[in-house]
Amino acid sequence: MGLKDLRKKKWFSLLTNVYILVLTVFVVWMLFFDTNSLLIHLELRKEINKLEKQQEFLKEEIAKDKKILEKLSDPEELEKFAREKYFLKKKNEEIYLIEYEDSLELQEKD
Repeated sequence: MGLKDLRKKKWFSLLTNVYILVLTVFVVWMLFFDTNSLLIHLELRKEINKLEKQQEFLKEEIAKDKKILEKLSDPEELEKFAREKYFLKKKNEEIYLIEYEDSLELQEKD
């Protein structure tokens, strides 16, 4: 099978067509080598999705914190929060911490 026989084939004439060659080079360039290539676009899409999920999480956290702030605007709730979280006390008052055995972290002996 020589070059003359190869030129008579239909697929060879399609592959050697100048327009098809230019289009193929252009498509390969745009998919893989360009600064806005498909691969970079897919990576950026993944990052956008990750950031959107993080944004939703942070919005939920902001909503929770707003509820806590509204709750702490009441002086009685603020006092309750300070006593429970920071073990604050009034003058002439004693505090006893009661810890149950199931809430303690027990060290395992080897």
